[in-house]
Amino acid sequence: MRIQVRRTGGFAGIERRAEVDTAGRPDADEWHALAERAVAGGRGARPSGVPDGFSYEITVDGERVYAADPRLTAEQRTLISRVLKEGA
Repeated sequence: MRIQVRRTGGFAGIERRAEVDTAGRPDADEWHALAERAVAGGRGARPSGVPDGFSYEITVDGERVYAADPRLTAEQRTLISRVLKEGA
């Protein structure tokens, strides 16, 4: 499974991207379950956020959803944090 996160907005307006490929990872099942729940809580169109908040584009195996602060689900927040931390 290929998981990509694109974060835009924020005070400085700096874009950040990261990607995790779960193939061959010992924790792949955990990533898959988290990604499925995060995508299920996403939207098909970009939601309006708050001034200086972050907006996110989450892509899992080609399926793209959008989310924005402060209305992230717990699963989205966890997935985004993990991908941005561990991804390349």
